[in-house]
Amino acid sequence: MSWLRRKKEVKVELAPVTTTTDLEKFLADDKETYEALRHAMFLDPRKPEITARDAAEKAKKAEKDGRKPAIVTQMYEVAGSLAIYEGDAKKVAEYFGKCEKLSPERKYPILRNPEKAVAKAKEYYEKFLK
Repeated sequence: MSWLRRKKEVKVELAPVTTTTDLEKFLADDKETYEALRHAMFLDPRKPEITARDAAEKAKKAEKDGRKPAIVTQMYEVAGSLAIYEGDAKKVAEYFGKCEKLSPERKYPILRNPEKAVAKAKEYYEKFLK
């Protein structure tokens, strides 16, 4: 007889959880630069024990050795991200430009204005990496 006393199903709707990163807060008034940096920069680049130049050399070697373009692209992305931390806008444009050349289906917003993005990243690092 318990099947006659069914309980009503209660539907609970959860509100979506939104989290705001420090980078998002820092660039709240500059959405273009935020979009350029959100996938391009390391939030805490002090941990890698490699420089942008070393990462780029490894990417060039992998490219010469005939490695898959996706792997080489990732290596150049690492080099570009480290170049952001090092504050070298010219190298950022070079490395991410290489990425876009190897993977034309993927766009890199940082290439629109690398100087501004690097300057904002530098401000971010000075403020949040103490």
